[in-house]
Amino acid sequence: MSIIVPALLATCLLAGCRQLERLSIVRPSAEQRGYTQVAPTYDVSGKKGHASADPILLLTAATGLLQQGRYDEAEHQARQALKLQPGSGDANTLLGAIAGARGKAAEAGAYYRAAAMAAPTNGVYANNYGGWLCSNGQPAASLEWFDRALADPAYPTPLGALVNAGTCAAKAAQPVRAEASWRQVLALDPGNLPALAGMAALEAGRGNYLEARAFAERWLAIAPADAAGLQLAADIEQKLGDNAAASRYLSRLQAIPPGSSTVPRTQ
Repeated sequence: MSIIVPALLATCLLAGCRQLERLSIVRPSAEQRGYTQVAPTYDVSGKKGHASADPILLLTAATGLLQQGRYDEAEHQARQALKLQPGSGDANTLLGAIAGARGKAAEAGAYYRAAAMAAPTNGVYANNYGGWLCSNGQPAASLEWFDRALADPAYPTPLGALVNAGTCAAKAAQPVRAEASWRQVLALDPGNLPALAGMAALEAGRGNYLEARAFAERWLAIAPADAAGLQLAADIEQKLGDNAAASRYLSRLQAIPPGSSTVPRTQ
């Protein structure tokens, strides 16, 4: 699930609300409420200087320090930026990312919530807080925040918010909502792995095995060594009575080297 830090850090995507994705730099446009990609140039030396009075430079430096795993220094610079701009959504979000990287989930959630409450129509902050809620045992509560993200016309990654909404609706035992989100994703991106995987599992759970087979085949055409996909495909074929096909999927599953990673199924 994507965690985006606008203005200076972007995407810590939680894979289905779990795995962190790479970071990039995003700065809100001064002319309109949008987002403009900028080159990630920053001073990560931690030295004091003119940057100490500029919250943008402080957060840019803090982002670089976070990327390097220098959490104490990153937190110090982010806190300095928050002092200069109390209530700053960007500073709170960056502090949330730092806390999350340290494994302090509750602290991260407090920062993401502070950002979202300070600017409730900002899609970036809404998606981040929704992602935190979903990955911390509150998937049903997260859905409102994904709706807020999608309602923001300036939100830069609506496809990711739709994937997040589908994943978290499924976790919240809301299959109708999950299906609606995933079908929207597939209409925009027919090869989207999280949506294909979600629909395959959803249709299999409903007993619609022919439909589930179609989604599983599309999934494995893109990620042929995905262990979860192979296992689900084998289960589907067994339900359809095609034991030979099930055996072929299981043979492919057993051929995957132990400890090998599968293709990420996240936006």
